[in-house]
Amino acid sequence: MTQPLRIGLIGAGMVSRHHLIAWANLPDQARVVAVADPSADNAARRASEFAIPNTYASAEAMLAAIELDAIDIAAPREMHAPLVRLAAKRHLPVLCQKPLAPNLSEATELAAEVADQTRLMVHENWRFRGYYRDAAAWLREGRIGNIKQEQLTLLTSGVLPGPDGLCPALERQPFMRRERRMLVAEVLIHHLDTLRMLLGPLRVTAARLSRSSDQLAGEDGAAIQLETGNGAGVSVFASFAAHGHPATQVDRLEILGDSGAIRLDGPQLTCSGASPKEQTYDLTTEYQGSYNRTIAHFVNSLRDNTPFETAPQDNLETLRLVEDCYRLSGWEVLR
Repeated sequence: MTQPLRIGLIGAGMVSRHHLIAWANLPDQARVVAVADPSADNAARRASEFAIPNTYASAEAMLAAIELDAIDIAAPREMHAPLVRLAAKRHLPVLCQKPLAPNLSEATELAAEVADQTRLMVHENWRFRGYYRDAAAWLREGRIGNIKQEQLTLLTSGVLPGPDGLCPALERQPFMRRERRMLVAEVLIHHLDTLRMLLGPLRVTAARLSRSSDQLAGEDGAAIQLETGNGAGVSVFASFAAHGHPATQVDRLEILGDSGAIRLDGPQLTCSGASPKEQTYDLTTEYQGSYNRTIAHFVNSLRDNTPFETAPQDNLETLRLVEDCYRLSGWEVLR
């Protein structure tokens, strides 16, 4: 029997818990044997919770002290590129949280630099949610015919103060406060990537970004227009400062075809028209499930020596859309 892969996790913050739950679902295939984080408390907390035998103050210390088969990077985005380079020098396969780098230029340079040194996959998990995988399958089956138009909506009051005076989204992810590129680069990057998975190549034709909350350095509102390779219109309408909406994030999606339509309304996915179908999901289960499927895909691809679905070149296409949103909106110039 093949021994489980020995995984080193870099980063023990909030998101790392979802990574570790996913790794724990694959005990016969892979095991996290070490965690590295500058915060000794964070590293110790994760080690205790998931029975990880080794903790280190830095990725360098971990790589010098223990033999590993692959690296999982769950550190802040500004650390992604140097950490990928560190692992690539040792020819270790890497799973790196999105985005590959803070901007398209740096990510392009990084991908080219490490291409011959390591197998690299970007941890872009949104597209691995069950309802999006099922919607993609329905599209492949031709259930709605040729796509004519599409709309994705994400409206939440997460950066507006609640009754306790706190902003739920910023309590959950405090780093959002300081990001000059917030909504598109941190959140909608997931949705743009998922739309690419569903619809194929996309092009941004117009974008307008806005900021309502004075607690943010970056944008909390976006209206984005795109088009598919076949000329179908696509719109993304999003705000983290939407009065009257709950603080939780819930995706709503409409894909209209010439013989049917696919609609996602929170936990409900329906197909109308000539080939009707309906599916209901538990959103909490799907949130963790997206991490589980992403990490399982990484392990299976390493085992079978098959391509990663979210390889660097794929992620660069998503980052290009992100970059175009900021460029066409003039956000950096305005800020």
